[in-house]
Amino acid sequence: CALPISEDFIFPGLGAKGNTSNLFKVAVAGAFDLTLPGLNGLGLSLFRLDIDVGGVVPIHTHRVSEVIIVIEGTIIAGFIGSDNTAYFKTLSKGDVMVFPQSLLHFQVNVGNTSALAFVSLNSPNPGFQFISASLFGNNLPSSIVEKITLIDEAQIKQLKSIFGGTN
Repeated sequence: CALPISEDFIFPGLGAKGNTSNLFKVAVAGAFDLTLPGLNGLGLSLFRLDIDVGGVVPIHTHRVSEVIIVIEGTIIAGFIGSDNTAYFKTLSKGDVMVFPQSLLHFQVNVGNTSALAFVSLNSPNPGFQFISASLFGNNLPSSIVEKITLIDEAQIKQLKSIFGGTN
């Protein structure tokens, strides 16, 4: 085991806006155990979230809890409870929202300007499961996906083409 050095406790990667030129108009930069070794054993990570106008962080989940604070812009953020109740709110500068552990959650920029938020999770390696990519970016046969989602096979094939799935 190497002795720690000062750089193990510093991460300069959250100061600049990320590239949001993608399908969801979102960029995420993260300080977690691989990018900031000093977090290992501390039980936390920190991410910068840039969302362009109309952009979205699609519904996803982590194996840990999350806190978001809006720095700029207007975001609708929400989660779905285990009883299928949707909890969502329009957040503005300075607003904070908590997403309980493992619950499906999302963020949508509903403002007229880019949004910036910082997110903290209570793990140095929080994991991430993007639901659409999990359902449609795999090799599960479309006929099975149709049965388990009630989405017609033509739509499933279209979504598989977007998310890189096969079969």
